[in-house]
Amino acid sequence: MKMRVKMGTVVHPEDVPGDYRAAVAMALHTELGSTHRAIKSAMRWTGASERTVEYWFAGERGPSGEHLVSLARHSDVVLVLLLTMADRLVLEDGDR
Repeated sequence: MKMRVKMGTVVHPEDVPGDYRAAVAMALHTELGSTHRAIKSAMRWTGASERTVEYWFAGERGPSGEHLVSLARHSDVVLVLLLTMADRLVLEDGDR
């Protein structure tokens, strides 16, 4: 199974880590990269502090509900991750 999201990024649901914190970190790195600019983007999306977002990127902590909703609102990869971890991802007939 795979789902295509914006800008040609392909998310493979079977590759999503089972650990919530690691999965969010993977999604953020996939969507934004690993630069300081990526951290600043996530800060703007959520209103979270720089240190908090750094924890998310490192996989040391995961975003709380409100921050997770904000991330999913801006990031297709985070949205797919959330749906995959909730076992609610529905793919189109052509996707395998």
